[in-house]
Amino acid sequence: MVESQDHETVRALLDSVRAAGRSALTAPEGKIVADAYGIAVPGEELAQDADEAVAFADRLGGPVVLKIVSPDVLHKTDAGGVVVGVEGGAQVRAAFQRIIENVQSYAPDARIDGVQVQQLVPPGQEVIVGAVTDPTFGKVVAFGLGGVLVEVLKDITFRLAPVTADEALSMLDSIGAAQILRGVRGAPPVDRWALAEQIRRVSQLVTDFPEIAEVDLNPVIAAPDGAVAADIRILLATEAVKQRRTYPREEILASMRRLMEPRSVAVIGASNEQGKIGNSVMRNLIDGGFSGEIHPVNPRADDILGRKAYRSVADVPGEVDVAVFAIPAKFVASALEEVGRKGIPNAVLIPSGFAETGEQALQDEIVAIGERYGVRLLGPNIYGYYSTWQDLCATFCTPYDVKGGVALTSQSGGIGMAILGFARSTKTGVSAIVGLGNKSDIDEDDLLTWFGEDPNTTCIAMHLEDLKDGRAFVEAARATVPRKPIVVLKAGRTSAGAKAAGSHTGALAGDDAVYDDILRQAGVIRAPGLNDMLEYARALPVLPTPKGDNVVIITGAGGSGVLLSDAIVDNGLSLMEIPPDLDAAFKAFIPPFGAAGNPIDITGGEPPSTYEATIRLGMEDPRIHALVLGYWHTIVTPPMVFAELTARVVAEFRERGIEKPVVASLAGDTEVEEASQYLFEHGVVAYPYTTEKPVAVLGAKYRWARAAGLLDGDR
Repeated sequence: MVESQDHETVRALLDSVRAAGRSALTAPEGKIVADAYGIAVPGEELAQDADEAVAFADRLGGPVVLKIVSPDVLHKTDAGGVVVGVEGGAQVRAAFQRIIENVQSYAPDARIDGVQVQQLVPPGQEVIVGAVTDPTFGKVVAFGLGGVLVEVLKDITFRLAPVTADEALSMLDSIGAAQILRGVRGAPPVDRWALAEQIRRVSQLVTDFPEIAEVDLNPVIAAPDGAVAADIRILLATEAVKQRRTYPREEILASMRRLMEPRSVAVIGASNEQGKIGNSVMRNLIDGGFSGEIHPVNPRADDILGRKAYRSVADVPGEVDVAVFAIPAKFVASALEEVGRKGIPNAVLIPSGFAETGEQALQDEIVAIGERYGVRLLGPNIYGYYSTWQDLCATFCTPYDVKGGVALTSQSGGIGMAILGFARSTKTGVSAIVGLGNKSDIDEDDLLTWFGEDPNTTCIAMHLEDLKDGRAFVEAARATVPRKPIVVLKAGRTSAGAKAAGSHTGALAGDDAVYDDILRQAGVIRAPGLNDMLEYARALPVLPTPKGDNVVIITGAGGSGVLLSDAIVDNGLSLMEIPPDLDAAFKAFIPPFGAAGNPIDITGGEPPSTYEATIRLGMEDPRIHALVLGYWHTIVTPPMVFAELTARVVAEFRERGIEKPVVASLAGDTEVEEASQYLFEHGVVAYPYTTEKPVAVLGAKYRWARAAGLLDGDR
């Protein structure tokens, strides 16, 4: 807890820096901030000349570090403005003079406030603690290996600020080199509590003072008896961040309910002419069987597809829940005014020609109209949307009506159509497919809030290129993940944001690095590619939730067993160590030249009874929590025979109340394709010609189960 007087000290200091027209604090100013927030830093003094430097070094005692203090020199080492480990009057005096000469040569016009004389921090592990203002997630705190190699190693992790003490401690275990902090090769472990406190206090500082854009403690020297920041750099924002309009949860749910479960839809720009978007939308609504009212709006028609047409949406009788726009972009604003005056809560903007083509002013205009009248905008630049349980197909693309539990969204029309084609070819039942386009208003957190409550949705998959409000998304995700898995395909894995960074932390906080860590912390499953996202969405509702970590492989081919084992490790899963009694039980069913252990190799020439007996044992034993099956196509056990017996055994145990995730890899001729589809339809996630995909899906299920706290070990 920061005392009010310390808070006021920092407030006054930052105001004075701003008043001086500066955006970077000097090292002595950084120490004032550090002291106010309890961020451990070495003792130091500011010397104006060599004599003062000698006197200060003598008072601090022992070796010291000398650093230039200049508001015009941000990277002191680059300017030759740092000398480490000097002791005694002669060395201090010489170092002082060398620093001044170096800086004057490096930046002749730089203002020099003096030279900082600082205690030399005892040796320890160098780490970095910092914070940045991310354009998507706001204040983000960072931790990783530090020192001069920080931007080379890039072993760093991020969290939303502020963090709790427990969250700060978790960051110490989230870097690749976490074991170094626990002590290796006889080195003692670092003081984890002290290090976590440095993280927590930095996170609180940037939360309390939003104008702080970046903080660097680099290096922090972590030792067995403490953690001290050898250097602190603080940068202020040069412009205020524009706040996005937000809506209360209940207001979001009320609006989304009328969008996804409408009783009345108006189509603005409805047409009788085939090939027109307005005609396609009307046909899809009518042919899709939507039971609500459908009102075509077209000032030049009296009747469209057998429905009375209205000159204006204002003429439509009664309440309307959704207005679908199928008119050119230049006419949208005036029509949206009419929608607003009519009191219609949702506008689905199919037209392109807005911000995506450089017409930002046109998009800003419609956003302002929407905010003025309380109309939520979906789009513009979208293919529309499907709400299958309402038989609603409000799109100009091909219809889709297979009802199920998967909700799918995309920012891109092309990706949306890939989603549609995949759903159709795999018979994936969906609750909704929604295009987001430019996301002028409604975005992923609005839809997450709705899908999290929607009883027809059991899994949510989202393609996104960016998030307008990362914190709102995380809040919605954290509320949803305990009940339903969320799969995200984040496109655009660039670090362009790092190029203009003024600190090491800023340079490391590339877009993808922050997204990756924070989505993981929110419990979101991140898919590496489009097909992965779709397969996860298709498979996760099929697989039961595992109750523990013990995974067993049963395979008819040793080669598949090796590849499946590799996939287990790659996906963060655990191969069960088979106890002697279970090992003996498996050996009773396999030939002498087979292999028990894990993987259990039953060999390829075994009859269906061997597959059935070993799978049955895997389902029966409560110590086994998940099964990975590797099938090898043989005449002895044809693909459909394997599929039918596996499905029968799994169904039998399900009826007895024993459910475990079972995935299968089928190797063989083309008959394995039909067998895989049969298994999928009967509760076993199966794929032909791949050992990686079934295990990746199982890994995704485990990641969700852990995030939701559903594994027995997490409770």
